[in-house]
Amino acid sequence: MSTPASPLHMTELSGGEALWLLEGSTLGQLAYVQREQAAIRPARHVWEYGRLVVRTPVPAKAVPPTATYVADEIDPKTGAGWTVNLTGPVDVVCEPHEAAHYRRALAGWVHGPHDTLLRLRPQTITGFRLTGTEA
Repeated sequence: MSTPASPLHMTELSGGEALWLLEGSTLGQLAYVQREQAAIRPARHVWEYGRLVVRTPVPAKAVPPTATYVADEIDPKTGAGWTVNLTGPVDVVCEPHEAAHYRRALAGWVHGPHDTLLRLRPQTITGFRLTGTEA
């Protein structure tokens, strides 16, 4: 018989702490609405110059003008960790030298029309830390 996990406590992060955690990670999910349904795609990211650059396997035409990016690190055994959400306008990285730089910096899953680089300028940044009640 397994022992139930200890209860977790959820604490809201400051914007600065949320960005600090985001900068230390590289994987997340891009979330947006497509045909009135939520679309969630795996993505890799880098935070530079006050914006998030995301590489994701989605056609550029499918991404609406605003999207949400979610990054988290949660321990599967304890449930402790953190989650960060950024929402804001997105645009496709089209400039060839800039795109080449980010393609080198961010590994992709696919190549071709479903390999898109996006810039997200966050208007909303939220985050939470999940800790055991004894912490």
